[in-house]
Amino acid sequence: MPREVTVLVPGGKATPGPPLGPAIGPLGLNVKQVVDKINALTKEWEGLNVPVKIVVHDDKSFEIKVGVPPVSALIKRELKIEKGSSNPNKDFVGNLTLEQLLKIARMKKEQSISYNLLGTVKEVVGVCISMGVKIDGKNPRDFLKDLEEGKIKIPDK
Repeated sequence: MPREVTVLVPGGKATPGPPLGPAIGPLGLNVKQVVDKINALTKEWEGLNVPVKIVVHDDKSFEIKVGVPPVSALIKRELKIEKGSSNPNKDFVGNLTLEQLLKIARMKKEQSISYNLLGTVKEVVGVCISMGVKIDGKNPRDFLKDLEEGKIKIPDK
């Protein structure tokens, strides 16, 4: 029966140290081999923490499944900011364009609990609200209201 280990690693820069080494060492895997494969698969997410699932089979073979970083990390990377606002209702730390918003929503679509892109967009807008990030120059709450009233159109894909 396969065993699964899920860890959050820095994209392209995983090391045999914690959290990875202690999690997979007892499973009898070659830690360097696993780290090298994870780094190759997460290179595109360099600078972000990436969720990685390692599935270990009885014969000590393994497969690696790479997830998408959290929405907040994608927003920070898109806006080139260190962190969200400490007072998100009044102080805004950045402004996402509609295109940037859609780009992030498309990345997260597979992991979203929504049935369509519009639902995923609303999830991303929710994170913008909590981070103090405007969307197309608007307060994200106003953007969400316009979205729900149909004033802003979101493509199906």
